[in-house]
Amino acid sequence: MRVISWSCDCCLYVTPSAVLVLTLSKLVVCPASGSPERRPEWKDFILMADSKPLFSLDGDPVAAEALLRDVFGIVVDEVIRKGTSASEKVCEWKEPEELKRLLDLELRSQGEAPEQILARCRAVIRYSVKTCHPHFFNQLFSGLDPHSLAGRVITESLNTSQYTYEIAPVFVLMEEEVLKKLRALVGWSSGDGVFCPGGSISNMYAMNLARYQRYPDCKQRGLQGLPPLVLFTSKECHYSIKKGAAFLGLGTDSVWIVKTDERGKMMPEDLERQISVAEAEGAVPFLVSATSGTTVLGAFDPLEAIADVCQRHGLWLHVDAAWGGSVLLSQTHRHLLDGIQRADSVAWNPHKLLAAGLQCSALLLRDTSNLLRRCHGSQASYLFQQDKFYDVALDTGDKVVQCGRRVDCLKLWLMWKAQGGQGLEWRVDRAFALAWYLVEELKKREGFELVIEPEFVNVCFWFVPPSLRGKQENPDYSERLAKVAPVLKERMVKEGSMMIGYQPHGTRCNFFRMVVANPALTRADMDFLLNELERLGQDL
Repeated sequence: MRVISWSCDCCLYVTPSAVLVLTLSKLVVCPASGSPERRPEWKDFILMADSKPLFSLDGDPVAAEALLRDVFGIVVDEVIRKGTSASEKVCEWKEPEELKRLLDLELRSQGEAPEQILARCRAVIRYSVKTCHPHFFNQLFSGLDPHSLAGRVITESLNTSQYTYEIAPVFVLMEEEVLKKLRALVGWSSGDGVFCPGGSISNMYAMNLARYQRYPDCKQRGLQGLPPLVLFTSKECHYSIKKGAAFLGLGTDSVWIVKTDERGKMMPEDLERQISVAEAEGAVPFLVSATSGTTVLGAFDPLEAIADVCQRHGLWLHVDAAWGGSVLLSQTHRHLLDGIQRADSVAWNPHKLLAAGLQCSALLLRDTSNLLRRCHGSQASYLFQQDKFYDVALDTGDKVVQCGRRVDCLKLWLMWKAQGGQGLEWRVDRAFALAWYLVEELKKREGFELVIEPEFVNVCFWFVPPSLRGKQENPDYSERLAKVAPVLKERMVKEGSMMIGYQPHGTRCNFFRMVVANPALTRADMDFLLNELERLGQDL
């Protein structure tokens, strides 16, 4: 081991491969000791190009390969094998301070040996929630598709950015083919689109595009020349609509909330009424955001009737189908999205019901006028040179607000290649069938009460514990029932037996929202859910 150092002992750089004799110059204060020292000039560090820090695998492909094989082995054992086993825990709950101590999160100046790194990988997996577990029902995504995971591994390994054909030729062509397929399922023979970092951003893009289409000068002049714009969405919409309005400078007051019926569907007659009110007040309506598959109830807005309203008033129709878009693959159930072909834009997240893996979120456009590029482009000359040796239309990076953009198409493409459209359709249809099975089993058991009859794979229900059964007329019934779901959630998480979400909804007190999305689920998992809630709540 040879040492490269300043003239003081406290400032050392350790390297195994070079001896550097420093040419000292310029008096400086040593950052470690505070004493005056001489700083080496830049030319003194040229030999450091041959050096590497302790424990680094840089330049050692054999050691790097060995580490990665070990890590992949841990992933296969701990995530794929154990993480998808019903006999294992969904999570191993720890309080934050204990978890910080167990993980040793502090970042230090010295690196660690490979053995310690592998131990840290195991710890990260051990204390993380296994979203691929068959008893993880907590979110709108779950499960693990092996082909999608293979795509994600390849994507991360290649580590490219999807902004130019020159550095991502495979993925530029692949993204367009995948988007073309998704557009065809919507009902469009042409159009545009892009993969976005989540459905929230897809919704924000749609809002920005709708504004730009009507007022293209706003790209340069900003908000100062715009009239008071308003958009319309239902009370069941995703919260990203209001966030997007705030982010784009429209303000949350510009979001007008349309009434919904008892099933959570937007009421077109109230939409028509509110548009007239807004216009009478001097506002300028520009967009309607409908929802296909609401977050809690799983409702599908009546798109044909909403499209009629938008057509009459010349409004951009956006459909947030982040959750429900995958139903388009099912010949049996795609009627839920009748009218979606009349939309101007659609948000669709295959990482949800199709289990394509986070994140996989597409924004689809009916537009063929290059609206995305016109709205978002800035023609950076260091990326999008117009005199390249290939067709520069293949450089898609100027369609988006981001610069660097991860590849999100491969996981879906590879999964689709393996499953085929028929396999993915079966996946959707089976989720519906399991949801219906759960509903029928739930109705047979004492202590379970449906919130509404579901039309999608969101099954919303109350678990009524023994102490509250038959007491619906008591004045404190709702107040006491509201406390049940949080208690059961805490118990199941701390035991690690399962995870299921709950929430209040309007005047309804806390209830569970079961999401049937994991393609590996069986009837036995539905039975387990009901049995486990009964076990956890038997003393309440």
